[in-house]
Amino acid sequence: MKSLYGKFLVMTLGIMLTSALIAFLTVNTYYHRYLKEENDSKNVAIAQQISSFIEVTEGLELDVYFETLARTGYKLLVVEADGHSVVYGEKFRENNLTSESIRQVHAGQVYHGMRDLQSETFVTGYFSNESANTVGVPFTYGGETYALFLRPDIKMLFTEIHYLLGGMVIVMAVISLLAMLVVARKLIEPIVVLTRATKRVGEERFSGELMIDRRDEIGQLAESFQQMINRLSENDQIRKAFISDVSHDFQSPLLNIKGYADLLSDEELPIEERKRYASIIQSETERLSTLTKQLLLLTSLDQLVSPLQKKVFRVDEQVKETVRKYQWLLQEKELSLMLEIDEVTYEGDPAFLDKVWENLVSNALKYTPDGGTIDIRLTEQANEIYFSIEDNGIGMSEETSQRIFDRFYRADHSRTREVEGTGLGLSIVEQVVRLHDGRVTISSELGVGTTFTVQLPKL
Repeated sequence: MKSLYGKFLVMTLGIMLTSALIAFLTVNTYYHRYLKEENDSKNVAIAQQISSFIEVTEGLELDVYFETLARTGYKLLVVEADGHSVVYGEKFRENNLTSESIRQVHAGQVYHGMRDLQSETFVTGYFSNESANTVGVPFTYGGETYALFLRPDIKMLFTEIHYLLGGMVIVMAVISLLAMLVVARKLIEPIVVLTRATKRVGEERFSGELMIDRRDEIGQLAESFQQMINRLSENDQIRKAFISDVSHDFQSPLLNIKGYADLLSDEELPIEERKRYASIIQSETERLSTLTKQLLLLTSLDQLVSPLQKKVFRVDEQVKETVRKYQWLLQEKELSLMLEIDEVTYEGDPAFLDKVWENLVSNALKYTPDGGTIDIRLTEQANEIYFSIEDNGIGMSEETSQRIFDRFYRADHSRTREVEGTGLGLSIVEQVVRLHDGRVTISSELGVGTTFTVQLPKL
């Protein structure tokens, strides 16, 4: 049965039947261990009281007396010494009382049929309507010895209240089952909705709202699933936009390279023009190389399953070397650079961390206008390394700050085209820092500047 609703129905019925079986076995065990002998002793005492009353009462009409007893809820079998027997009350379903048992009662012994009856369940014991399932005592009347066998008349003992209670139990069971079916349907409905939504996501259809308004665990699951769909939808749009942008970024330099390469094939081209075209081809080639390296780096980070290649190295020397790489750009833009770098030793992956400093420094240089300032700090605190880079560049909005680490995100297309950005650098920074169990934060204000802070724990 594949349906969850069907499984729930089968499980509910199974639980009800299992609980009924366990209850039956429990009651049966209790009857055989405690009640069976007690029930036998109680009925023997009643039979002995009847026999004593008969023996001390003169002029008693036996038939009338036994008929009266039968109407009060007992079945009686009276056997005379010659074997003649009379049943008072409803007849026994089976008359299986042995002649040996009758002879022993006539001889003055007590018959414990209720106690000694061989039965596996209390239904076939307590409710068994047979003459062997009785108690027997002797009594003397009119100079003759009789054997009196007695058991309760179960049908007469079941009064209206017993039927009412039995009916109440049946009604409760039926209502409980129906209620569980309704509850099961209510529980499963949102799961069906989530299943359909999952299929839509599998088909890359991320639109639509989940109409599930609950406050329980299923509601929390639906809310998380809706957030996932929204995020997937955003990522899908960003991915498509990124593919479009990257295609353009690849196509533009390739066209430039092809065009200027064709121009270089002109043998009459002046040497100065030839150098200028070659310089443009080199610049476009470096642009393609940077984009390709960033894409390859992201791929390697995604596929990183083995631990980082950690070793102890000087972070301050690595940061200084990164700054030296961009010395020409600092001079070209006439930027003021302030360095506060302590001697810091750290155990991490130097190759990946080098990409962190390189991306953050190049990012600050790109968005800081000519004549601006950049402040870089590197300190070692109690249990962590603290790196910050602050600029007084163009800054960014709050919305951009919240999404700046998203992969493929390019906030301002006019700005990114101007500086040839790919939208991958800060995503690389965030992922590398996270792999080192650190965190990177941003504080930025549009038109004022931006500060990136990296904190790496010292293990």
